[in-house]
Amino acid sequence: METVILILALLFAAFVALGVYAGVKAVGAAKRGVDRTISQARRTVEDTTLRARSLGQVGVAGELAQLRLRLRTSMKATQDALRAGAAEDASLRESIGLFERLSVHGRELDEELRRLEREPDRGRTAERLPQLRERVERITHSAESLRWAARDRARSFAEDDLESLAAQIDVEAGALRDWSRGEPVWPGPAAEPAQPTAAQEPWAPSAPASRPSPPAGGRDEREPGDPGPGTGAQEPRAIPARDPRLSTGYSWDKTTRPEPTN
Repeated sequence: METVILILALLFAAFVALGVYAGVKAVGAAKRGVDRTISQARRTVEDTTLRARSLGQVGVAGELAQLRLRLRTSMKATQDALRAGAAEDASLRESIGLFERLSVHGRELDEELRRLEREPDRGRTAERLPQLRERVERITHSAESLRWAARDRARSFAEDDLESLAAQIDVEAGALRDWSRGEPVWPGPAAEPAQPTAAQEPWAPSAPASRPSPPAGGRDEREPGDPGPGTGAQEPRAIPARDPRLSTGYSWDKTTRPEPTN
């Protein structure tokens, strides 16, 4: 009985621990989702503010807003392109690692530009603008190189796949147009073999020798049963039976008279 109670207690503790763990994971996922949503909303609001400043302000403040907007837009586009490509091409993971290292420099430069926006000394800020512009150019150029390389790679794979698919479709279309293959071809009547000739077959019997011509006396010296020349070998004809009605009467053929009886 104590063993059963111990097993039930262990099962209850396991279920409670599992429930707590699932609850913590759910809360963490929800918190991360909320933080991501807040970050996206804050970024959207900040980008809209920078776009408005770059268009509405002139001088140092407007140029700083343009530099920040250009930096943030380029980094965001590169990040989206690499993440979308990494889902289909595993070789882009190394590119994502390089972009993460580049993002560190991009965030540092963005924070520096943000601090300079609140700097009251506009003259000193104007002196640093060429250096800041060059740094922004280098970071955006590197980000654009990664982005366009990933897009060119994806386009090359798509073109290769399309070319292979077009070749397969051409082969299939040619097979469909060749309708003569689909109809059965019935064999025609076999030609009769040619009659062998004596010249072609050495085993054929030789032609009968010509009979010698009759002597000058006009008598044909041949056997009584031998057929004449040119008649050919003929089988003997059967002799028909004599018809008794057509028989000729002879003197010795007399009917016997009956003897008279006394």
